[in-house]
Amino acid sequence: MDSLSVLTEIEECDFSKLTERPRPLNIERQRSCDERSLNELTVGFSPRFSVRNTDSSSSLFRMAENLDGVVFSPGRRSGFTTPRSQFGFEPHPMVGEAWEALRRSLVYFRGNALGTIAALDNSEEELNYDQVFVRDFVPSALAFLMNGEPDIVKNFLLKTLRLQSWEKKIDRFQLGEGVMPASFKVLHDPVRNTETLMADFGESAIGRVAPVDSGFWWIILLRAYTKSTGDSSLAELPEIQKGMRLILSLCLSEGFDTFPTLLCADGCSMIDRRMGVYGYPIEIQALFFMALRCALVLLKQDDEGKECVERIAKRLHALSYHMRSYFWLDLKQLNDIYRYKTEEYSHTAVNKFNVIPDSLPEWVFDFMPTKGGYFIGNVSPARMDFRWFALGNCIAILSSLATQEQSNAIMDLIESRWDELVGEMPLKVVYPAIESHEWRITTGCDPKNTRWSYHNGGSWPVLLWLLTAASIKTGRPQIARRAIDLAEVRLLKDSWPEYYDGKLGRYVGKQARKFQTWSIAGYLVAKMMLEDPSHLGMISLEEDKQLKPLLRRSHSWTNF
Repeated sequence: MDSLSVLTEIEECDFSKLTERPRPLNIERQRSCDERSLNELTVGFSPRFSVRNTDSSSSLFRMAENLDGVVFSPGRRSGFTTPRSQFGFEPHPMVGEAWEALRRSLVYFRGNALGTIAALDNSEEELNYDQVFVRDFVPSALAFLMNGEPDIVKNFLLKTLRLQSWEKKIDRFQLGEGVMPASFKVLHDPVRNTETLMADFGESAIGRVAPVDSGFWWIILLRAYTKSTGDSSLAELPEIQKGMRLILSLCLSEGFDTFPTLLCADGCSMIDRRMGVYGYPIEIQALFFMALRCALVLLKQDDEGKECVERIAKRLHALSYHMRSYFWLDLKQLNDIYRYKTEEYSHTAVNKFNVIPDSLPEWVFDFMPTKGGYFIGNVSPARMDFRWFALGNCIAILSSLATQEQSNAIMDLIESRWDELVGEMPLKVVYPAIESHEWRITTGCDPKNTRWSYHNGGSWPVLLWLLTAASIKTGRPQIARRAIDLAEVRLLKDSWPEYYDGKLGRYVGKQARKFQTWSIAGYLVAKMMLEDPSHLGMISLEEDKQLKPLLRRSHSWTNF
């Protein structure tokens, strides 16, 4: 069957080493980030997993780093398995309910848990919500890692790696070897008493778009597993090393691109329907940047790995400059764009993308606070998408794609525009919603993405963990606490919906699934990180000073 990829049996070869329980390593835990300096990479390669002594972004984050020896003990458990937290806080009653719901969503393959299904809502048609999605499993994986249960995550990483090696075809076209699946499911044959895996690489997805983000999330999760357990043996397996190189080769190949960003189709990430995010969407660029930085730590420096690392280092320099320069928007930059001249030619042009000032949407002038800023949704020739995208901006903070100044400005914006971006249920996936004629043109009259619903301005509880992580990293845990308090008012009572509708996120989404797994896991991860901020280390990267451009804020467009 060309349209389906089915693994009927695992080949008869010795994979015992792949499933062995990781042996704890007696390694010294230092900073939250053990990334190597790009300067070291381009001048002379340093030993793997070397740690640079950089300043952390806040006193709270420094406190988190000092707790490394406690938080990363694989045997320590959080949540409902512990009557009281290590800091003496009584767990919220929702925590126990959340853990029970999360465990009910576990998927087993030949006796081993290897993921969680998207939703466990028996009142609705399953569609593909009974599958394990790579992006959806990330918050579940982080919850299990924080709770001292790494084996589930290890099984997931190994099984998805096996799926990567399958032949992937859509109609008569073969996808790249490094493409990771969007999702997979376990098929049970009661007659033959066998279990098989079926993967979807985009051939069954809405719009038939391959998931660009899956490979990036896989690398990010591999780094989180390595950081959490202290076990580098999984990442050092030849199969794992090859899998990373294949993913990155898809992104680092040379072509006709004049920008270091990745050109993508609509629907290739969390926003998996037509929403006008084609081109160079912020979500993909931020995940790309973070995956590249994680790969620098994980890749071996053998003959094959060294060349890949060198290419990554060069791309990171270009990508960080491009994103910080051309995607960044604050009041000063907005005013500069408003005054742009057009039809400029030569390398001295200020308006390099020939953006027409009259194309600026009216809402952005009122939305932009005096103090604050954010990475806009998209930048390409004669086109700037000024919409706010939550996931891309939060990942920009966690990966240090955003400088410390930009990270603080993003949090300033969230606080200044709390009602618009958070409202009564965190967090708006996109702001603002598109409507009327623009909605018809941009979405193709999509009935699911009507204004203030689903991906068109809907509120997604799963984003709570990203907001919490960004809040802790920037030294503003009170933002996370405020958002979590809002979520606790409704989430359990509403049976953990997938998303909420309305300008304030007041209504359960019209097509939202109940018991959505990543809504549950996102809440748990947010609670555990706020209770113990040192958990942040597995998902956060400190700024590499070698990537910091020598330019002043908002002045970068004239210095390319």
